[in-house]
Amino acid sequence: MQSGKGKYMFGICKVGDRGQIVIPKEARLVFGIEPGDSLILLGDKKKGLAIVKAEVFGAVCDEILDAQGEKDGNCD
Repeated sequence: MQSGKGKYMFGICKVGDRGQIVIPKEARLVFGIEPGDSLILLGDKKKGLAIVKAEVFGAVCDEILDAQGEKDGNCD
């Protein structure tokens, strides 16, 4: 269910005995998650968990590092 502005509620998933969850099909479709993709799990004790595709997280890191290099005058 989309609630506007790119926000979604995909439902509830249960954690199995081995600590595994199933990402709902609609979420996998919306975010282009396919078998074999690597995901990064981020956490904040006050705000909760976030799951990010590794390729997206890597691109964000590259942008931050590129901006930092420009700020410092370093292009390496």
